[in-house]
Amino acid sequence: MDSEHQPLASSSTTELYTQDAPPSNDPAFSHESLDVTGKSNAPTTPWYILPKRYVIAAMAFLGFANLYALRVNLSVALVAMTTNKSEIINGTAHSISGPDFNWNAQMRGQILASFFYGYIFTQLPGGFLSNRYGGKYLFGVGIFMTALLTLITPLLASWSPYLLIGCRVIEGLFEGVTYPSIHAIWSKWAPPSERTKLATFGFSGSYFGTVLALVISGALAESSADWQSIFYIFGSLAIIWFLLWVILVTESPAGHPGITNAELDYIQTSIGFTEEQTKRVHPPWLQIIKSGPVWAIAVAHFVENWGFYTWLTELPTFMTHVLKFQIEEGGFLSALPYLVMGIVVFMGGYFADVLRSSFNVPTVAVRKIFTCGAFFIQAIFMVAAGYLMSRVAAVACLTVAVGVGGFAWAGFSVNHLDIAPQFASILMGLSNTFATLPGIVSPSLTSVIVTDQSSAGDWQVVFYLTSCMYGIGALVYAILAAGETQPWAQIPASYQSYLDDPEGD
Repeated sequence: MDSEHQPLASSSTTELYTQDAPPSNDPAFSHESLDVTGKSNAPTTPWYILPKRYVIAAMAFLGFANLYALRVNLSVALVAMTTNKSEIINGTAHSISGPDFNWNAQMRGQILASFFYGYIFTQLPGGFLSNRYGGKYLFGVGIFMTALLTLITPLLASWSPYLLIGCRVIEGLFEGVTYPSIHAIWSKWAPPSERTKLATFGFSGSYFGTVLALVISGALAESSADWQSIFYIFGSLAIIWFLLWVILVTESPAGHPGITNAELDYIQTSIGFTEEQTKRVHPPWLQIIKSGPVWAIAVAHFVENWGFYTWLTELPTFMTHVLKFQIEEGGFLSALPYLVMGIVVFMGGYFADVLRSSFNVPTVAVRKIFTCGAFFIQAIFMVAAGYLMSRVAAVACLTVAVGVGGFAWAGFSVNHLDIAPQFASILMGLSNTFATLPGIVSPSLTSVIVTDQSSAGDWQVVFYLTSCMYGIGALVYAILAAGETQPWAQIPASYQSYLDDPEGD
C-alpha cells in the first residue's frame, strides 16, 4: 500500500472513510448542494412513459401493503380464535359454540407482542447489510419469508400457542430488515426534491394494507371460510407480489434496463453519489450515536409507533368489548383510522415537497411543522377519545388521532435522508430499533392495565398514556431536529475524487 493511502489519523470524521482513502482537509462535499432550493429539474417524458422511479414507488407501496397485511391480520384473527362462535337470530347474537382456543389475556398479549421480539433484532443488521449490499433482495425476501410462515400459522396455532409465538418471532426477524432496506433503495432512486413524495407514497401502502387486512379479516372471520382463510389469502398475495418485485425492481437506476438516459442523468446528478461509492464509505458510528438530530428522529419514531402499535393490536378488542361492535363491524371501523392515515401520509409527502420547492421553506422547518403539529393534534384527540366513550365520538376521535399521524411521517420518516443520505438505511435501522420497543411493551402493558376488557375506565388509562407520549415526542423533536446534511455525513471533495477513481487513473 502506498504511503499516501495509509489509514487516516483520528478525527471526528475519520470513521467515514475506508482504510485505503487518502487524508483530506478539503471543504465538505454534500449532495444537497446540487439541489439547494429543493426545486426539481426532472426531465419531461411523454404521458405514456412512466418514469422508473415511480414504478419503484408503486412496488414499494404494494410491498408495504403486503407487509402490514401479514403483520396485522392476527389482530382480528385472534379475536375470532378466542371468542365464542355466534349467529344472528332476529337481530340478536346467540352463542352456538365455544372459542377454538381458551387463551387468557396475558397469553393473547404475548402472542400479539411476539412479532416484535424478532423485529427489533434485525433493524440495525438490515440497515448495515442494505447499505453494503443493497436493499432490493433484503426487502423482497423479508416479505416473502413472512408470507411462507403466514401460510403455516393455522397449523402451528392448532398445535401450541408457543409454536405460534415462535412463528411470529421469526416473522419479525424477516420483516425487521424491510424499513432499513427501502431507505437504501431510496438513497439511490429518489432525487432530493422528490424524496418526501416518493418515500411517503411507498410508506402509505402500509396503511392501506392495514385497512384491507382489518376489513377483509373481519369479513372472513365471520364467514364460512373461518379465521384460517385469513392467513392463506394474505400469504398467497404476498408471494405474488414478491415475484413482481424481483422482475420489475432494480437496485439502482443504472441497473434498470428500461430507464431513459434523461431520467438516469437527472437522478444521478441530483443525488450526487453512486452505489459503488457508498459501498466504500464506512459509517461514522460514534458521531451517529452522539448526534442530536439522529436522536430526534429516534424519539419521534418511537412516539408515533407507540400510538400506532397500541391501537393496531388493541383496537379490534376495544371495538368488540367496549363499544360492543360485532367482529366484522369492529374490523371495518378499526380500519378507518388507517385509511385516513394512508391518505394523510401521501398528502403530507406531497405538501412537504411543495413547501420546500415552491415556497423555499427550509427543510428543518418543514420536518418540524409536520412532525410536531401532528403530535400536538394527536395528543388532543387521544384525550378526547378517552373522555368521550360513546360509539360515534370514540370512533371519530380515534380516527383523527391515529390518522393525523400520517403528517408526522412526512417529517421524521424521511429525515434520515436529509441529514445523512448515504447512511439513511443505517439511520432507519437505528430509529426503527427504538420504534419497535412500543410493539413489545405496549401489548403487554395494555394487558396489565386493562384487567377487564369491557371496562371503559381501564381503557381510558391507555388513551391518556398515549397522549402523554405524543407530547414528549413533539418537545424533543422541536428542540433537536435538523434538516441539512450533518458534518459527519459529508464527503470531503478530495475523497470524492478518490471514490470516483480509486486507482488514481
